[in-house]
Amino acid sequence: MSSDEPRTIAALWQQALTTERSVPAYLVDDGDSWREVSWAEAGRRVDELAHGLLDLGINKGDRFAILGSTRIEWALLDFALCSLGAVIVPIYPTSSAKECAYILADADVRGIAVEDDAQRDKIEEAREQLPRLEHVVRFEDLDALAERGCGHRDGSPSAVAEAASAIGEDDVLTCIYTSGTTGPPKGCVLTNRNFAAMTEMIGRVDLMRPGDRVVLFLPLAHGFGRLVHFAAVRTGFTLAFCPVVGDFGRTLEQVRPDFFPAVPRVYEKVHAAVRAELDAATGIRRRVVRWALAVGRRTSGYRQEQRSLTPLLALQQRVADRVVFSKVKAKLGGRLRFAVSGGAPISREILEFFHALDVTILEGYGLTECTSCAINRLDRFRFGTVGPPLPGCEISFDDDGEILVRGPHVFSGYLNKEEETRETFTDDGRFRTGDIGELDPDGFLRITDRKKDLIATAGGKKIAPQNIENDLQRRSKLISHALVVGDRRPYIVALVTLDPEEFEHWALTRGYDGDLAGLAASDEIRGLVQPIVDEVNRELARPEQIKRFAVLPRDFSEQEGEITPTLKLKRRICEQHFASEIEQLYAAAS
Repeated sequence: MSSDEPRTIAALWQQALTTERSVPAYLVDDGDSWREVSWAEAGRRVDELAHGLLDLGINKGDRFAILGSTRIEWALLDFALCSLGAVIVPIYPTSSAKECAYILADADVRGIAVEDDAQRDKIEEAREQLPRLEHVVRFEDLDALAERGCGHRDGSPSAVAEAASAIGEDDVLTCIYTSGTTGPPKGCVLTNRNFAAMTEMIGRVDLMRPGDRVVLFLPLAHGFGRLVHFAAVRTGFTLAFCPVVGDFGRTLEQVRPDFFPAVPRVYEKVHAAVRAELDAATGIRRRVVRWALAVGRRTSGYRQEQRSLTPLLALQQRVADRVVFSKVKAKLGGRLRFAVSGGAPISREILEFFHALDVTILEGYGLTECTSCAINRLDRFRFGTVGPPLPGCEISFDDDGEILVRGPHVFSGYLNKEEETRETFTDDGRFRTGDIGELDPDGFLRITDRKKDLIATAGGKKIAPQNIENDLQRRSKLISHALVVGDRRPYIVALVTLDPEEFEHWALTRGYDGDLAGLAASDEIRGLVQPIVDEVNRELARPEQIKRFAVLPRDFSEQEGEITPTLKLKRRICEQHFASEIEQLYAAAS
């Protein structure tokens, strides 16, 4: 970071408030129109909330959670807490009561802001297990907190400024919980330096520009969504909040963003809708669409190779854009410069399809522990890769090809987990990502495999399958193994196997002496497993819940190479051996 760059998020916020900007800080959907929130208005609200929090007794180092969707209340409360040096603990709004209770207890949280009564009920359900939790504030109570802050400010007008000036770059800013591979979630401790450096690094790529409009619907509990939020303050672009994913299409058309970040599942849905609309064309219109797509594919090939279009192709491209592409782009707002995909791998086919329609989607790569490491650029991109490393991000590889990362954006460790923190760093301080990859000769990073077993759904949710699998197995001795599947898929499914001895005993006690493999696939056995799946689902967040499952005719076998001698699943082999069953689970719901 350069010497004149803000080194804390509090300083970043103050710099934004003292910089003359012609565009609003935020756009808020009031139902009939989008209300502009100026930087000055946002600054006043943050100051009032910060004073209110001080009056509640929230000070530097105290941990305060936020549980809610992507709304302006979340954003302004975030900056109020940042201004005091408090540690923000974000929680996904889809988290179950059990997950919320674990995070609040593990992080030793003193207060929490919740979006509504439904979110508050999750907390109240576990309140007796949380003796340190003193304050539960709903978003609708923030007006009262701000009013309380005005009174506090009258008595101590410089209290917030003094608190902000006492924050150092190595002070903890936030603790973001990510799924553990074999146990409960882990809290990633990120400092002010981490996020301040991250905003500076992403700013040097010259993607985000002052004055841009950006639609943000990604959860602010997610590191990438939070980075976009902070980057808006550093760069000076306007954020339009979209708390309801179902409103995303309408929001794009009304806000007309210059860019937006999303997860692969969003692009998959848009791709399916656009493809269906184009395929529905008939007669002359159908021929025009086919011609335009052929022109788009040729144009895309030239641009991927950074070649200038021939005069004829340039003319054809303009015509294709006018008669076909512009109508698709209008649904995305009509002035989109680019979009970003992160959180999980995206299909190259989808990237190339949109590029042929003159819509550029740039894929990037990062983890909660270091937010963002690489991203494609408008002037330097390669589909099938996650782009070149960001400036200041050092990427290297271990002997087995694991991607190692070093830089000022890398987290300081896992909360309350010293051993796991030590294991995730090499002896010389490089972070082990758990992903296998390579840099091509031109410096583009390609992810080739996943060393960790974390599932990244098409919606961008990171899920530890072992936790769900273990829960299924422990609830019934009839279940021998469970394999949870969902990587790059829209939702989670499971393959369940039955313990041979228990299953045989169950069948014999009911007078059954026929084919057990056939019985395993019966509705009767499914009826036994279904309540177990339902019970497990009740304790999981929605993205983690098993939407469909199949009971396999046999158990996973060491002889078939599906399990190790210590009974650990060899996931890829199991998925290969039962690929048709997995595809049927997804096909049945399509």
